[in-house]
Amino acid sequence: MKCYNTYLCFSCLERTPFKVRMERFVVTAPPARNRSKTALYVTPLDRVTEFGGELHEDGGKLFCTSCNVVLNHVRKSAISDHLKSKTHTKRKAEFEEQNVRKKQRPLTASLQCNSTAQTEKVSVIQDFVKMCLEANIPLEKADHPAVRAFLSRHVKNGGSIPKSDQLRRAYLPDGYENENQLLNSQDC
Repeated sequence: MKCYNTYLCFSCLERTPFKVRMERFVVTAPPARNRSKTALYVTPLDRVTEFGGELHEDGGKLFCTSCNVVLNHVRKSAISDHLKSKTHTKRKAEFEEQNVRKKQRPLTASLQCNSTAQTEKVSVIQDFVKMCLEANIPLEKADHPAVRAFLSRHVKNGGSIPKSDQLRRAYLPDGYENENQLLNSQDC
């Protein structure tokens, strides 16, 4: 005979296992919300358009223009807290006095930039390798201390000429290819 009593009945307690009896008394917490407070699909460019001219994006990172610091673009509260901070207001006032926009660049953008000095350095090295090849001067002579001193004193960017092993590895194949193309074009 089955007992239909919803309350605790001594006759039912004897028939049901202990685990089942205890499940009646377990208090469960409401289901937890597994929602994070971070915006998952927000990009730094979205935050720049949202907050205006105080922020800028470079290399996938969000920068404060006046403070020159990287901000977490995922949390809006972190950005608004930074914009309300005393240090930001102080740096913003200093920044507006200077009227110069100094934007911090990520390292990858700095390394990819070819300045005139870098391009000039490469041309000096290529010209040096070409001169050594045409005059039948071994590249090992570039390692001699007297040659190094002469190059650094009398040649612009002469101190940037690397040792012979790097000249052989990095610049000799380029010179060889250029000369080969020049010879092939003259033969035709």
